[in-house]
Amino acid sequence: MRNSMKKFILWVVDCWRLVMDNRYNPLRFIPDPSLQMYFTMVLFTMWSVYFGFVAALYMGWLGYSIVTSLIVHFAVLIPLFFTNAIFLDAERDGAQWLKDWRDEE
Repeated sequence: MRNSMKKFILWVVDCWRLVMDNRYNPLRFIPDPSLQMYFTMVLFTMWSVYFGFVAALYMGWLGYSIVTSLIVHFAVLIPLFFTNAIFLDAERDGAQWLKDWRDEE
């Protein structure tokens, strides 16, 4: 059980990086970091609005708004950003626990 949880956590981190980390996604080819962040936020907003429309139109949620969708997405993404920052810090500093996890995989 514990080993499968470690694999799941590492899988989530790897998937996160493929989509949200500009070192791994196609936005890495834009040389200016501020433009990379701008396009990341534009994509984030676009998808939040899209899922808001999907929820409102197809799931029949009454009172669902784009602002609520953005707030809910931020409520999910902020802890994910924090978690990812901890993992990045651990990798940069060579944390032994992360090396052990990667070696087990």
